[in-house]
Amino acid sequence: MLGNTFILLSANGGGFLSSLNNPDGLNLGDIIVTIVFFAILMVLLKKFAWGPLMGIMDQRAELIANEIEAAENSRLESHKLLEEQRALLKEARENAQSIVENARKQGETQREELITAARSEVNRMKESATLEIATEKEKAVAAVREEFVSLSILAASKVLGKEISEEDNRALIEETIVKAGEGR
Repeated sequence: MLGNTFILLSANGGGFLSSLNNPDGLNLGDIIVTIVFFAILMVLLKKFAWGPLMGIMDQRAELIANEIEAAENSRLESHKLLEEQRALLKEARENAQSIVENARKQGETQREELITAARSEVNRMKESATLEIATEKEKAVAAVREEFVSLSILAASKVLGKEISEEDNRALIEETIVKAGEGR
């Protein structure tokens, strides 16, 4: 419709716009019509195209801003999770070190207990052996005394030529042995 108006205005050969045309080639009327049509086109574009286009651009800008915010939140959350993982790893290392230290201490304690038990067993065995040796020594001394008494009685009876009672002889010999033992 506007295009038809432009054609009609320029086809009118003698009107106001024709009078503005310069014979040297500058068509001032065409320039004015073009500017008017350009202004009308701009108004129509602003009303029908620019508003929706700006709405789409605003939506796009808002979407991009939301995506940037979501990416920043994701980055912060991943950084937080990384720090939590590092803390958990550090705690696990400390726990493992604590377990190893406790096991080492427990091993040392058990080793000391085993050494103490072995020493006490050795001491008990030494005491038992000492007691057994003392008992066997006393038995051996008693056996030697018996043998000595028997030999002494036999020797005394041969020397004296007469027999004395075995009990008197035994008492005499034991008395002699005790006196000899005290002399040592």
